[in-house]
Order: sequence, then structure tokens, then C-alpha cells
Amino acid sequence: MSSTAAPHVLISGAGIAGLALALQLVRHGIRATVVERADAPRPGGQAVDLRGASREVAERMGLMPGIDARRVHETGMSYVDEQGRVFGRMSMEDFDGEGAVAEIEIARGDLADALLEALDEAAATAPGLVEVRYGDRITALEQHDDRVDVGFEHAAPASFDLVVGADGVHSATRRLAFGPEESYAHPLGGYAAFFTLPTPADLEPGWFALRFVPGIAFGLRPDRDPATSKAILTLRGAHDPALRGDRAAQEAFVRRALDGAGWHADTIVAAMAEASDFYFDELVRIDLDEPVNGRVALLGDAASCGSPMTDMGTATALIGAYLLAEHVVASPGELPAALARYASDIAPFVDAGKRIPGGGIKRMVPASRFDATMARLMTRVMLSKPFLPVVRRMFAAGTPDLALPAIEPGGRVAAG
Repeated sequence: MSSTAAPHVLISGAGIAGLALALQLVRHGIRATVVERADAPRPGGQAVDLRGASREVAERMGLMPGIDARRVHETGMSYVDEQGRVFGRMSMEDFDGEGAVAEIEIARGDLADALLEALDEAAATAPGLVEVRYGDRITALEQHDDRVDVGFEHAAPASFDLVVGADGVHSATRRLAFGPEESYAHPLGGYAAFFTLPTPADLEPGWFALRFVPGIAFGLRPDRDPATSKAILTLRGAHDPALRGDRAAQEAFVRRALDGAGWHADTIVAAMAEASDFYFDELVRIDLDEPVNGRVALLGDAASCGSPMTDMGTATALIGAYLLAEHVVASPGELPAALARYASDIAPFVDAGKRIPGGGIKRMVPASRFDATMARLMTRVMLSKPFLPVVRRMFAAGTPDLALPAIEPGGRVAAG
């Protein structure tokens, strides 16, 4: 393909990373095709936060009006016992939006909806520059010096200047261009699950209520619609490939973990079978030396998943999409060099996004009744008024403070 023509970019995955990348490319006159294996946009998903560099990216991309219209207004996190009595609180205001709950929280599906709305607006002013194709996926990649030939499950084969895998932790693009998932995925000792359910009548409005018992930490988190909430579960468990894709086995795993757990465990179990947005997956970390191989680049969880425990996946995806788009726009005729600069610029954000607060699942989810009792006592003490300044400093020290690089035409980083 000609290096003087505007490139045509194929993006696998219509999640946060893929849509954000497509939006920035189209706004700068670069053609983008997005393929998504799901038949339609995926609603729901757990609430994600925007702070620091990810919030700055959202502001630079003009996404804040759409985000503000869809955001979840959370007061903070509360810790409850078997009867639902609160024994510790971490309010958003006490931590200036830098604690477990940020000032800006939005459901993953709602953020994707805001991006789709912005992409539709951009497409209306640039007809023919973007196609979002649902119900299709990449099945083959063949790289050449000047292009990538791509095979699809349904569409006819086509060639592209650049292919971007933004297709999640189980990325097919990564498997085709980099190698099998087992080479890059490292199990972290457990599983995550979440889904939507009707809000229990006794749930305190605005508070993300959390309970931990041996083997599981589970909570109910506010939705944008007060009538519904999100069940959020983190479960201890050994790596078991048989669980993947088997919803019946996954639900059985959750039921066993919640058996006798008190509070709203029975409510969660009862709602689980009817949930249309049930999500369950293993907690893994994706480690790649480089998110680029020739003219194939990886983005978001496909490149650097740190697991939902880091609470940084969406932030890293949004930042990565912005940086990749900026480098492609700055050097459209020198894509290999643009991709190398993207890999360099995203690296510190990837490293920060893999830091699991609190030491990982072994600290987040108690293994025994004794551990659960000690965790409750420690939480009660650390969130008491005398200790709050100490905990605030701990969160501040663990929050990445990374600046976005300024990118000039030609891919140079601006001084200062």
C-alpha cells in the first residue's frame, strides 16, 4: 500500500479501547474499520473510574459531556457484616476522589455508549471514513512490509495498513500475531464476576457496600439507575480451564462461594441465573515485552491486562488509544516508527496499571475465618477517624501521577 495515502486501520474489538481509537482516527481523517464478534454493543459492566491521565484524555477527546450524562454518583465504599451493619466507611469526599471510589465513576457499557455517540457524530461529518461491523471477527493475518492481509469469519478478505487488537484479555489478534495466550497470561489465583440485579430495598443509596468472607469478597455497587445495582464478586480459586465458557459451572462456583455468607448472598445467587449481562472470568495478568509486532499493535487488555483488581484497565485502554491515535496521525506515512513510539509512550502507564493495591487476591479475599475476622478488625481501625490521614497518604502514594506526552507532527515529543 502507498505510504503517501492516508492509512486504513483495522480495529478488532468495539470496547473502550477500540472505539476510542476509531474516534480519534476518524476525527483526523484516517479511515477505520472496527470489527466486533458480539452481535451488538454490550451493555452493563462494572463501574470504572477516570482520574489523572485518563480523565485528561477524556477531556482532550471532548467526552466529558457524554460521561457526565451517564456517570454513576457514588458516595463511597462501606464495609458490612453478616447482618449488613456498617463497620467501616471510605467516602469519596474524605479521600478527595483518590480513594477506592473516584469522583468520576461510569459503567463500562455506558462509557462505550458515550464513545459510540461521539463516533456517530464524527462519522456524520466524514462520510465513508468509519465502519463498525458487529457479528464478525478476524480469523487470519498475513503480514507484509507494506500491509497486512486479513481473513474474516464472514466478510471477504481485505488488506489494511495497520491492524490493532483491542479485543480483550483473550485477544484473538494477539494469538494470531504474537502466539498462544498461555505464553502471556499469568493466573493471579482467582476469578471475578459481576452482573446487574434489582436494588435491594435496604441498600444504602450511593454506597458501594462490600462484605468479605473466606474465599470471596462480594458487594453491591450503585448503578446510574437507582432501581438496579451491580453485584461485584472476587473469588479465590485455582486455575481451571474447564470453567471458561461454561456458565453453568461458573454459576455453581459462585453459589458454592456464597453459601452461608450472610447479608445479601442469597439475593445475589437468586438474581444470577436471570442476569442477561453475567460476566465471569479468571483473574490474569497479561505480560508482553512489546505491544507491537510489525504492522500489528495491541491495545488495552489485549496488550497489558492487570486484572480488574488493579482498577486501571479502562484508564490504560483509554490512554493507550489516545497515544496510538496521536502517533498514527502525526506520522501516517511512517507507521512502523509511529508504532514504536506508541510502545515507548504507553510503557510507563502499563507498568502503573499492573500494580494491584493491597497485595493482590491474597490480601483482598480472606482464606480462612481467622483471616476474615482480622480483616474486619483492621478495616475498622484503619478507617477510624484517627487513622484516616494515614490511609489517605497511603492511597496518594499508590496513585500513579504520570503526565501525557505532547506529540508533534512527525511523532516528535514536544519539549516541556
